[in-house]
Amino acid sequence: MRRPRWWAELSLIAVVYAAYSGGRLLVKGDEASAVEHGLAILRVEEGLGIDAEHPLNRLFTSVPALGIPADFAYASLHYLVTPAVLVWLFRRRPAPYRAARTWLMLSTLLGLVGFTLLPTCPPRLLDAAHGFTDTMARFASYGWWGGEASAPRGLGGLTNQYAAMPSLHVGWALWCGVMLCRYGRTPLTKALGVLYPLVTALVVMGTANHYLLDAVAGVAVMGAGLLLAPYALRLADRIRGRAEAPPVVSGGCETSTGERIPGQRSVRTTADDKQASAR
Repeated sequence: MRRPRWWAELSLIAVVYAAYSGGRLLVKGDEASAVEHGLAILRVEEGLGIDAEHPLNRLFTSVPALGIPADFAYASLHYLVTPAVLVWLFRRRPAPYRAARTWLMLSTLLGLVGFTLLPTCPPRLLDAAHGFTDTMARFASYGWWGGEASAPRGLGGLTNQYAAMPSLHVGWALWCGVMLCRYGRTPLTKALGVLYPLVTALVVMGTANHYLLDAVAGVAVMGAGLLLAPYALRLADRIRGRAEAPPVVSGGCETSTGERIPGQRSVRTTADDKQASAR
């Protein structure tokens, strides 16, 4: 299999991420419906007794030694670890790279569909009566973010704060974990592959950026992307094969005896050829 070209991969990833970021910003949805969806998710969790984000958020808020590192992790690792794993796969594991990259991209685009169909208010933006504290805003003086998600201070308007369902923080972390566990060679690498998605799930709930069901939806989106990736790869190979197929000069038609293709040079008939024809 031909090794992917780094510049082509970089261009492809940049285009997909720009489309995802732009689309995520364009499908903000109205605040009322986003709040309604957030409260509906919270009611379902409370009814099932699985609203783990409540105790985690209280813990992260009351213990700054947990809350501040969690805010840093939420605001940075999502954008650092995933590209690092992609580069590592490209350089060290080129054989599975293409399938892994396709899986990640498809899942990301499926997440965009989720943001479009179900704009959701994260717990931190609900009314204070629901018992959540926005740790990103509470500890904003320790980092570069403001009170508007993980965007740099003053740039909150460039992010969609109602894109909580599904949690791609958890989805991307799961992808990274699978790659590290499957292709890592050392016990430490494999251990990080297990810990990273688990810690990310705790962070997104403890900082009140996502509900538990958002995390579950992030895992589901990655599962759907994994199932669709082989079909996308086969389609891409078919399109590439057609684009690279050499043209057929005669269009598949045979010429009759003595007929020449236009522009074809005539070949002088030798004496031996004449004798062979006479026989």
